[in-house]
Amino acid sequence: MPDILETSVDLRSDTVTRPTPGMYARMQSAPVGDDGLDGDPSVRQLEAETAAMLGKEAGLFVPSCTMANLLAVLAQARRTEQVALEGEAHMYTSERGAATFTGVFYLGLRGTAGAMDLNLLRDTLKASGHRLRTTLVALETSHNNAGGTVLPLDHMRDAHALAAQAGAAVHLDGARLCNAAVALGVAPADVACHADTVSLCLSKGLSAPVGAVLAGDRALIARARSLRRMLGGTQRQAGIMAAAGLEGVQNMVARLGEDHARARRLSQGLRQFAPLTPSDPQTNIVQVDVSATGRGSEFWVAALEQAGLRTRPWGATRLRCVTHRHIDDAAIDRAVQAFGQVLQSLAA
Repeated sequence: MPDILETSVDLRSDTVTRPTPGMYARMQSAPVGDDGLDGDPSVRQLEAETAAMLGKEAGLFVPSCTMANLLAVLAQARRTEQVALEGEAHMYTSERGAATFTGVFYLGLRGTAGAMDLNLLRDTLKASGHRLRTTLVALETSHNNAGGTVLPLDHMRDAHALAAQAGAAVHLDGARLCNAAVALGVAPADVACHADTVSLCLSKGLSAPVGAVLAGDRALIARARSLRRMLGGTQRQAGIMAAAGLEGVQNMVARLGEDHARARRLSQGLRQFAPLTPSDPQTNIVQVDVSATGRGSEFWVAALEQAGLRTRPWGATRLRCVTHRHIDDAAIDRAVQAFGQVLQSLAA
C-alpha cells in the first residue's frame, strides 16, 4: 500500500515544488565555473537576466531568500541603526534574529493587509534625540502572513518617497514578487521600481530547487557580494543550480496565474462548509479560520493528513493552504472533500 504522504495533496507551501523536466535538462548541460574565483557563466547569466527582469543594474545569486534579505540589510544599514517593517512581515516575524549579530534593530509597524501605516512610517523616519535612525524600510509583496496579499503600487510608491525624503533606502522582500506582479497584471519591474533593492526567491512558485537573487545597483551588489563571502554564501560550480533558476525566471512566471485561480477555487469550495471561514485569496495562499469548529489548527492538520491533505497551522485557529504547479483542479476537489470529511467526523 502506498504511503499516505506520497498520495496526499500537499498544500503546505509552494516550496514543495520539484524541478521541471526543463530544469533537469538545463542543470545537466549547464556550463559551470567557480563562482568564488573567476565566476560561473550560468550564475552570471541568471544574475543578469533576473536583474533585467526586475529593472535593476545587477544581481547576486545566493542560497536562500533569507540570505538575500540579510545581505540587503547589511549592505544598507549600519550597527545601531534601524530597519522599519510592517509588523507581520516575514523579515520581522521570522528573520529578525539576524539582529543578534548585525547590530541593526528591527521595528515592526502596525499595518493592514500587509501594508504598513504610512503615518507611522513618517513618524518613525523622523530621527531625533534618543531615537534610533531608520536607514532602511522593508516592504513585502506578496505578503506571506497576510495571506498572500499584494501591496498596492501607490502604497509602495508613497513608502519609497517617504524613505527617500528621510535619506533611507527601501528593500523589497519579493520572495513571491512574481505572484504579486501576475496578480496586478504588470511586469515584475513595475513592482520592483519602488525599492532600491529587491530579493526574489527561485524555489517557490518558480519551482527551482534552491536559491534566490538579490538585485540593486552595481555598487550595492558589489558590496553584497563581499558580504556574501563573509556569511559563507559563496558557492563553487553553482551554475548547476543557477540553470534551474534561469529556467524558472524565463518560463515559469506566466503560469503563476493558474495557481491563483486554483486558490480561488479552493476558497470557493470551502465556503459551502459554514463553520469554516476561508480567506479571499489575491494570489496563491488561502488561510482557513477553523475557530468556529471548536477545534484548533493542530487538530485540523492531523485530521486532514489522515484524509489525504497536507496543510500547515498558521496560529492557533488558522490553517494555511498554498497552491503551486503540482496542484491541479482534481487536487483542489480532493482538498475540499478532505475538509468535508473531517467536518462530517466532528458531527458524528
